[in-house]
Parts: sequence; C-alpha cells; structure tokens
Amino acid sequence: MALLHVKDVSKHYEKGKNVLSDINMEIFEGEFVSIIGPSGAGKSTFLRCINRMINISEGDIHFDGIDVSSLNKKSLRKHRTKIGMIFQHYNLVSRLTVIENVLHGRFGHKSTLQGVLGMFTEDEKMEAFHLLEKLGMSEHAYKRCDQLSGGQKQRVGIARALIQSPKLLLCDEPIASLDPNASKVIMDHLQSISKEMNITCIVNLHQVDVARKYSDRVIGLNSGRVVYDGESKALSSKAIHAIYGSEAGSLIME
Repeated sequence: MALLHVKDVSKHYEKGKNVLSDINMEIFEGEFVSIIGPSGAGKSTFLRCINRMINISEGDIHFDGIDVSSLNKKSLRKHRTKIGMIFQHYNLVSRLTVIENVLHGRFGHKSTLQGVLGMFTEDEKMEAFHLLEKLGMSEHAYKRCDQLSGGQKQRVGIARALIQSPKLLLCDEPIASLDPNASKVIMDHLQSISKEMNITCIVNLHQVDVARKYSDRVIGLNSGRVVYDGESKALSSKAIHAIYGSEAGSLIME
C-alpha cells in the first residue's frame, strides 16, 4: 500500500478559482520525489495540504493508512509528528542555539508544559547531537542560529525534522535561497537520508537539472494540475514544455 494516497484533491480560496485541481497520485515508502513547476503552479499549497497546514476543498488524502481530513486537533498533532517539514527560509528561532532548535522538533511528542519548560530526555539530547554530527554540524551545536550561513541553517532545519522520527519529509524549496555549493550539500544530505533511513522525501524544486539528478520520480505541476508524473530519467524536453510553457527554453538541459 502507498504511504501517501492522494485522490481527486482540489483546493480553492475563491469559488471557481482552483489553486489545485484533481490531483491524483500514490507515493511509496522510501521514494525520493521532486515536484517541479513554474511559480504559482501550486507546489507549496500541495505540500501544506499533505500535513493539513492547509485544508483541501475536495478529495481525499490518506497518509500511513489514515484519512488526514478526518483528524481532530489532537489526532492531527500526532499525525504531524510523522511528517517532517523543511522550509525555504528555515523557520528557526534565531536567538536560540543550534541544539535548542533541533530539540524543538520533539515538541509534537511533548505535553504543553514539557514543551514550555524544555524538558528533553538524555536520549533526545544524544539523538540531537547524533543528527548534527551526521549533517556535519556538531561543532556548531552551541552557536546561536543567527551566526550561521544559509546552508548551515538548512542543515539545522533538516536535523530538527529528523528528530521527530518521521516517515515523510516535505521540503518546500529547500535550496532556493542557497548558492550552488550549499545547494549540493543539502541535496546530497536529503538523498542519503532517504536511502539510508528509508524516509520518503517530497521536494519542491525550481531547478529541473537538480530534480533529474537526485529524484527517483518527478511530478510536474502547471496551473494546479499534474501534467507529468514519471521517472526522472524519462523527463523529456516535451514534458518540460508541458510543465513550464514559454519558460521551458531556458530550463532544458539535454
């Protein structure tokens, strides 16, 4: 069975104006999937529908066998612990240290009081250090996050997501704010995490060449509709034209 099953999903903010239209897909455990498309195609909206940061207007999303739209507030909080989220602009607390930001990823497993008081177990602290070491960030554990480069901040964001012990990572334009060297480091880490830890990754990207290089599968969105869904190596210039329209010429690297 698919880890994520999306059926006939649409999202509109105004009646008759869909951001997403009739999205259908199945995503399986351990897959590395890139979602590409022009700005305004609905990529970020789609990711936020999966963990119900945004409610869908029509259709069904089942994750790990559970109907996401049926969850009450308490069940939704539990559901989100299985889904790590990585953001373009990191969403870190700048005045706190790297290790404190990573441990924030455990908040979904804590009571409100435990979260407020920062009551973390020794095992949780050890796991935070282990993840920082894996991501090449252990020497920065006690630095404030506002002292880090963009690439370093994104690695902290990945560690914070991984400490949840998620089954799925949703990565919303994780390299859009980074230079090419930092981008490669982040994509290498995400790929190795997916393979070594068998964590499903769905990554929104603008860069077609990056999607081709790192993904098992590419999904192309245009105007809120899926116009391509296939293996990354099968992504042809014709498919890129269908996804990007007039923008396609500058993106085709065959």
